[in-house]
Amino acid sequence: MQTTPKYKILIVDDEPDIVELLHYNLTREGYEVAQAENGKRAIEVARLFKPDVILMDVMMPVLDGIAACRQLREQNEFKHTHVIFLTARSEEFSEVAAFDAGADDYLTKPIKPRALLSRLAAFARRDAQQEEQEQLIVIAGLKIDRTSFAVYKGDQKITLPKKEFELLAFLASTPNKVFTREELLNNIWGSDVYVVARTVDVHIRKVREKVGEDHIRTIKGVGYKFNTD
Repeated sequence: MQTTPKYKILIVDDEPDIVELLHYNLTREGYEVAQAENGKRAIEVARLFKPDVILMDVMMPVLDGIAACRQLREQNEFKHTHVIFLTARSEEFSEVAAFDAGADDYLTKPIKPRALLSRLAAFARRDAQQEEQEQLIVIAGLKIDRTSFAVYKGDQKITLPKKEFELLAFLASTPNKVFTREELLNNIWGSDVYVVARTVDVHIRKVREKVGEDHIRTIKGVGYKFNTD
C-alpha cells in the first residue's frame, strides 16, 4: 500500500541532458513529470500542470530561476509548492538569495538521482503527516472532522450539508484571516461554477444558525472570517 503521494514534478532547466536524466529517474519511480527550458516558460507550464514540486535551475536564459521563483510565490496557487533549486558548483550562487526568493531546498550539480529521490520522499512524508493533522480542526469550542464531515460542539454533533461544512472548515483552517466573498466562492464552489456572491451570505447564515452566531464574523464591506476573539 502506497503511504506517500506521488508528486507532479516540473523540471526547469536549459540543459537537455539534465532534463533527460531527471525525467527518466522520476518517471521510473512513478512521478508525473513536465518540463520547461527557462523561467518564463516554467510559469506558463506551472499554471496548467499545477506541480507539487518544481526542480528549478538557477542560471537560465529569458528568466532565471530566482526571478521565476519569486513570481510563482506571488501567486496563491503556488505558495505551498515545493521549489528545489539546481545549481552548478562553479556558479556564483547565494543560498540566502534562494531562500529569500522562496526556495525550500537546493541541490548541487551534478545531480545524484538517489539524493533527489530521498529528498522528495522526505517532502512527501512531511506533507502526508501535515495533511493527516489538518483533517481534525479543534478551535473555539468546535471540533471539525474533515474525514467524517462532522462538527461537534461539546457533546453535540451538528450535521451540515457538504457546502456549509466546507465553508466552515475552510474559514476555521485559517482563523482570523478575512476572506472576500469572491475568494470563498472560488475556494468552495470553484471558479468554473457560476454562483453569485449572495450564495456565500446564505450559507454563512445557515452555518451560524447551526453552530452559533459568534464563530463567523462579518467584516463589513470586505467579507468573513472565523473569529477566535
